[in-house]
Amino acid sequence: MTQQPDDIIVIQKIIKALKVSYQSIGDTLIGGGVDNMEKYKYMLGQAHAYQYILQEISNLLNKKEQKNAEGNVVNLGGVQVNPEN
Repeated sequence: MTQQPDDIIVIQKIIKALKVSYQSIGDTLIGGGVDNMEKYKYMLGQAHAYQYILQEISNLLNKKEQKNAEGNVVNLGGVQVNPEN
């Protein structure tokens, strides 16, 4: 078993926290926890922001991996980033 660099561990934790927050917003929206349009729009904006951040992290990791001539796949806690996809 190889040790992962600290930066990968931090990225994994950030991704996990973003996904948990995104899921929480989705559960609230689906479960009827929104009582007015202002709150709905606010939560929808949060969900979009989380998705945007996750996509940017993925893009940055893909660029980093594309520079790697070996073409390694980085497993981020169930999320695999492969530059060849």
